Amino acid sequence: MNFISKITVVPKLPENISGLKELSENMWWTWNYDAQNLFEKIDENLWNSTKRNPVLFLKKVEQKNLNKAANDPEFYDLYLKVMEKFHNYMNENENNWFRKTHSKFNYGEIAYFCMEYGIHESFPMYSGGLGILAGDHIKSASDLGIPLIAVGLLYRKGYFQQKINAEGWQESIYFDYDFSDFPIFPAKNDKGEEIYVDLNLLGRKVYAKVWEMNVGRVKLYLLDTDLKQNDPEDREITSTLYGGDLEMRIKQEILIGIGGVRAIRKLGYSPSVWHMNEGHAAFLGLEKIRELVQEQSLTFKEAIESVKAGSVFTTHTPVPAGNDVFPISLIDKYFGDFWPELKAARQEFIELGLEKRENGEELFSMTILALKLSGRANGVSKLHGIVSRKLWNHVWPGIEWLEVPINYVTNGVHINTWLNPLLQDFLKKYLGENWMSYIDDPELWNKISEIPDNELWNMHLKLKKQLIDFIHRSIKEQRMRHGETVEQLQEVENIGDEKALTIGFARRFATYKRADLIFKDVERLKKILNDPNKPVQIIFAGKAHPADKSGQEIIKKIYEYSRKPEFHNKIIILENYDIEMARYLVSGVDIWLNNPRRPHEASGTSGQKSGMNGAINFSVLDGWWVEGYNAKNGWAIGDNRDYEDHELQDRIDSVSIYNQLEKQIIPLYYKKDHVDFSKEWVEKMKESIKSVTSFFNTSRMLKEYTQKFYMPALEQYKKFSSENFKIAKEFARWVKLLKENWNSIKIHVIYGNDLSGILNAEEEISMRAEIYLPGIGPDSILPEIVVAKLDNGKTVEIKTYDMKLEKEIQKDTYLYTGKFIIEDRGEYGINVRVSPNHPFMPHKNYLMGMVKYPE
Repeated sequence: MNFISKITVVPKLPENISGLKELSENMWWTWNYDAQNLFEKIDENLWNSTKRNPVLFLKKVEQKNLNKAANDPEFYDLYLKVMEKFHNYMNENENNWFRKTHSKFNYGEIAYFCMEYGIHESFPMYSGGLGILAGDHIKSASDLGIPLIAVGLLYRKGYFQQKINAEGWQESIYFDYDFSDFPIFPAKNDKGEEIYVDLNLLGRKVYAKVWEMNVGRVKLYLLDTDLKQNDPEDREITSTLYGGDLEMRIKQEILIGIGGVRAIRKLGYSPSVWHMNEGHAAFLGLEKIRELVQEQSLTFKEAIESVKAGSVFTTHTPVPAGNDVFPISLIDKYFGDFWPELKAARQEFIELGLEKRENGEELFSMTILALKLSGRANGVSKLHGIVSRKLWNHVWPGIEWLEVPINYVTNGVHINTWLNPLLQDFLKKYLGENWMSYIDDPELWNKISEIPDNELWNMHLKLKKQLIDFIHRSIKEQRMRHGETVEQLQEVENIGDEKALTIGFARRFATYKRADLIFKDVERLKKILNDPNKPVQIIFAGKAHPADKSGQEIIKKIYEYSRKPEFHNKIIILENYDIEMARYLVSGVDIWLNNPRRPHEASGTSGQKSGMNGAINFSVLDGWWVEGYNAKNGWAIGDNRDYEDHELQDRIDSVSIYNQLEKQIIPLYYKKDHVDFSKEWVEKMKESIKSVTSFFNTSRMLKEYTQKFYMPALEQYKKFSSENFKIAKEFARWVKLLKENWNSIKIHVIYGNDLSGILNAEEEISMRAEIYLPGIGPDSILPEIVVAKLDNGKTVEIKTYDMKLEKEIQKDTYLYTGKFIIEDRGEYGINVRVSPNHPFMPHKNYLMGMVKYPE
């Protein structure tokens, strides 16, 4: 039939529930389950088929279902309740933690940069832990009222969807997403014009459109180069997350770093603090230097000091190979016309990120660039702080790794997002209706012990049932795609035993995470899983990067085990691990297994998510679990040490897994004592909920970042930028003076005690030093006695004692004295050193490589 015209008809929201559109356009709904219930009540099947995406849902919902909901009194009451809660939240400008704590704050925002954001499964712009953490970071910033804006990239194909084929191989599937299906909108200026930024890449203009997403009270801005005005190859820059070769990676990092700063400026922001979440965005420091040189007439060195003052860097990678590095030739190619705008010489520019390898190779390291352009840096757990100080010690020559100024803030998770909604409501009965507002109160967590054992266990069984139902849906869909028989499809209903001890292992399938470690002794594992009186099942899930063939082989290996008769329905592997699946897994398993190769896990947060849901962690003492484990809330695999021999480490850790499963975990789970559950097991569940939820949350994490990093950085930047950057200029001149004269410093030590033999503990030792300071002066240095405790020649502890200026004994030569006591036996190394000293340095090792010892 011929038509005179074709039209598209879209659903119209009834007037009395028209606020659903506003609700759909703010990701606040992702951590408020009553808001999600609104959409689910309208059409549950459609809600799930759209991956719980309210924007897409409102495009596809049938008008009759909207009308029916609008006329349902129960639905309307819930709607009014949710909208009131949403508006109260959005308008809570003064009554939040940040405003109460920093009532006089009236400065620029904190700008937070990350390559990925895991906010919800319906917005697939994340690959793993870094993105999930970033999503939780900005959610908690919103909850606490922290004035933060976030910047990232908008990927046309997102991250891949994983399919596991009939042979067990991972297939990486990419989709071209329609951005109109997401709750994002073109960012606009005051005139209502869409905002674009441009970059010069290899002599041509590359344009990026800026998109805006509302995450509660936080704005997330995302850059997109898939524009008609760009060349085809430049449109691909924001095609896929972590896709392409080194050239694609450097283009993406130039876009987020340099383009991200330009986007923030066009949006009208003037941040006081800039937070780089991983080194990917470190080029932002270069763009800020360019701004200061070009617009404020600062020198290159003055601009560096100004940028450092207000910059924070978080490193997430505990191994050298995980840190982005580029060949110097690639830096020359992409920045050859950039460093002149900084009024910097090529070598000065290269030095900012120069990494010299032992084999003589020179590379440009994004982590070193970030460290050199940030006044404050941190790892993401206590152990990772130690690992990072050792890993980057060479960036601070002259000091021991113990003194490297990389702090730590242990990661957490966003409770409202990751605590199962059934458990959230259940806890209200015992902790109070508004218990999430008091998570910092230790008294709150004592109430966990008062929960009746049987009630908590029955709640856990409900969550376990949710997980089993999800497994059935997932595996049935997979087998239907494989073309399996009707009998094989019917068999799916037998997968997953709600009464069996259920172990979960879900994370990226990077080889260091050792997903296949539990198969080290297959015969022993068979016996563990096939005891008819004490059944055990293990659920695996996770993606391997498309370029990681070793990780993909592990997936195939586990899939093959899952289809063997001896592991029938005992080993389960799920495909396409995402945020939705994670929510079911962390709340439905009994045990959360984590066995990375220590110390390669920077933090890990999946165990935190499972622990707060009542699952019990069974983990290598790595990452957050070093701090979280208290012997009552879970089990530790192996011992608290590192191994150089990986085969030995695998053997020791696998035996530890088998022994504890056989002798402790399985017997405890099935110790029923005339009831339907193990009371001792429930006690561990309670301790897990109490110990994990109370500390390992992003509310605590964001407060730490604010107090330890953001506010001190803000104060330093205020000082450095005031009066036309007067102090920054003075500080840069002082640093220049120091560097010109530093090598001329001479230290002559005069011992007050005989230090050539054996001394008694608690004996006072005195030392004097004559220090020649040409052109510097005593006010610019910090002379110290350094006492290092040694173990087999390695420094294991350092104490320093300031020396006192006594007098100038001749021109530019000064006498200093000091004394100290060694309190315990052992072998010690003693020396005197000089470091720079300035009231505006946030820590004494602020200036890298400037430490002087006696020759």
